[in-house]
Amino acid sequence: MDEIRVGIVGIGNMGGAHTNCIYSGQVKGMRLAALCDTDPHKRAVLQADFPDIPVFATHNELIASGLCDAIIVSPPHKFHPIVAEDGLNAGLHVLTEKPAAVKAKDAEQMAETARRSGKVFAIMFNQRTNPVFKKAREIVRSGALGAPKRLVWIITNWYRTQSYYNSGGWRATWSGEGGGVLLNQAPHNLDLWQWIFGMPKRVRAFCYDAKWHNIEVEDDATIYAEYENGATATFITSTGEYPGTNRLEIAGDLGKLVIEDGHLKWWRLDEPEREFCFTAEKGFYKPELTFEDIVPDEPETAHKGVLQAFADAILHGSDLVARGEEGANELTISNAAYLSAWTDSWVELPLDHDSFAREFDKRAEHSCQHDGKCEKMSKNYNERWSVRW
Repeated sequence: MDEIRVGIVGIGNMGGAHTNCIYSGQVKGMRLAALCDTDPHKRAVLQADFPDIPVFATHNELIASGLCDAIIVSPPHKFHPIVAEDGLNAGLHVLTEKPAAVKAKDAEQMAETARRSGKVFAIMFNQRTNPVFKKAREIVRSGALGAPKRLVWIITNWYRTQSYYNSGGWRATWSGEGGGVLLNQAPHNLDLWQWIFGMPKRVRAFCYDAKWHNIEVEDDATIYAEYENGATATFITSTGEYPGTNRLEIAGDLGKLVIEDGHLKWWRLDEPEREFCFTAEKGFYKPELTFEDIVPDEPETAHKGVLQAFADAILHGSDLVARGEEGANELTISNAAYLSAWTDSWVELPLDHDSFAREFDKRAEHSCQHDGKCEKMSKNYNERWSVRW
């Protein structure tokens, strides 16, 4: 195979941008072969805009057509595992949009289906392509920062207006979207948190539904987490603050990293702080340190980078930006945060999937999707989907 025939399921904001990217030849080795959307108005627009591309009403019709080697999954969140598993079971490679699902259990099942299928399974964690996050992971995972102590991320520049939430009837509802800022905007940051710092052992969270908007779900959340080695993490996010902040700080026994405004600042201690603490001869001594301000020397390839890596993995067996099974990690954190807020208690990991499902289903059962406007299709990648400082 020297070219991958790709079908895209769900042509909203992200699906529309992927469509234009691949159709215009921006991903080497990929050709747009089919499109699918359940909305008849969108299908009519797609047929007019892409007259040479078959358009289907259901993902099963697209899969059964035999026109595709791979699919990109971008309908509303709760349909991600359904479409992805149907594609994998039919022998297609799959790239799913984030989040992988609404429930972490479903994401884990997707990963198991992918393992059985032997097909390439990827997820669109495009912010992993940002060089400052890649460098931070390299430093932390190499041990150059010493034993991890603390992560603090204030990520409140996900500002959204009420008009945004009104743009689709499924948005900001438990039954339609499956959650708020933790499930829609912050999955990128939750993924980067665990990708750099690892998964915690327990979570305590406070999630505030409709604090800043007329919606069902949370638009403000604070998560506190603890690790086996005593390290902690604090994660604060909101769609109701402007101007917002995007500042990630990571402390270890050998120094500190701060990521803000597109820079990575690194303070390196000459000796471990714990060793210095108990050997220093005076009470106000401080370890010697050096400072480096790292400015990225490579671009953030973002969505195109993830798509290209997906194509290269299928054609050449190279590495993905994010393996599909990794989608369960950030979902586990957000599911645990919801469960903690709903039960007013600590939640231990691994997550009790049945407890989460019971509490979530109570909310979804009484959820009410609204008469939102038809979500527009995007033709190009918007900067709001990449890292914003």
